[in-house]
Amino acid sequence: MWQGGSVSSPVPAGELAIPRLHRAARFEDAIHKIVASRLQRTGWQPNIIAYAGYGAPGWARVLCRVLLSRPDVRQRATPETVRGWRSFATLPAKHVTVNIEAGGVRHEATADRSGFIDTVIEADFAPGWASVRLSVPDAEPVEALVRILDPDVRFGILSDIDDTVMVTALPRPLLAAWNTFVLDEHARAAVPGMAVLYERLATAHPGAPVFYLSTGAWNVAPTLTRFLSRHLYPAGPLLLTDWGPTADRWFRSGSEHKRATLARLAREFPDVKWLLIGDDGQHDPEIYREFAAANPDNVAGVAIRRLSPTQSVLAGSLPAPAGLPSAGPVGQKWLSAPDGAGLWKLLRDAGLV
Repeated sequence: MWQGGSVSSPVPAGELAIPRLHRAARFEDAIHKIVASRLQRTGWQPNIIAYAGYGAPGWARVLCRVLLSRPDVRQRATPETVRGWRSFATLPAKHVTVNIEAGGVRHEATADRSGFIDTVIEADFAPGWASVRLSVPDAEPVEALVRILDPDVRFGILSDIDDTVMVTALPRPLLAAWNTFVLDEHARAAVPGMAVLYERLATAHPGAPVFYLSTGAWNVAPTLTRFLSRHLYPAGPLLLTDWGPTADRWFRSGSEHKRATLARLAREFPDVKWLLIGDDGQHDPEIYREFAAANPDNVAGVAIRRLSPTQSVLAGSLPAPAGLPSAGPVGQKWLSAPDGAGLWKLLRDAGLV
């Protein structure tokens, strides 16, 4: 969440104390203001959507979003059928103060222009899964899970989602739009063998965290959480992005989101070596290669799911030449296979399990 700094001296005439928002963001804010005003007059109120966060003993990163909703509507945890477009038909409650209670300590955080809370709090947490209580006036409090890493943990799993654990055929525009906005979530297919691979990795490394890093929007976090649970993937925080215009551009950069998140995890957990799992349909090899070169002590290995020629075309990339797997920095374990079973064999042979 962006926060402006303090100003120690008057702002000279003609200069702005805060950078001017991109015109797309200003237009979006104006539309939201009009719609929100009308909905609030009909009784719509702020409601919190909690996301799983993470942390270590003493601190936690808390993630949630505040949306406007009818008083009689509550988020259903396991709907029978969910069309993707419903996840995007939302209206943020801007600049709402959210109360955060953890370990008997109370904190406050203010939602940004998109209704998001992304803040770090201090509290006593034990390793494992914990929870914090989130509340706003006139709405039911909700519990947000946080994955607390044990200080002794030295291995973690960080995975892409699209075409790594779930078949989405991104970024082909029409098919991606169909999968995201129209397709029933129960019709989404899991990548063969990947859930078994992750479960085996989690069993081989007790206490190892599993994080899911994607360029997808936070709007689909509940859908992704249900998908991962239904297909028996290990539970773990989702690290997604905002949807729509940002403060300085028309759309957020998915690649930069992944780079920034990897760098942040390296700072927050300097003793953890991550197994980075992705696919070769988009930019995962390039991003992981850059991170591995800059942070060799934070990488246990890289496992890339190799798409078939047809899958590569659907994902908007050219098929890689046969027999030429992607290579990482010298001395690091860089593995490539078409499915979870193949990656498991390579990881086992490489001594990573």
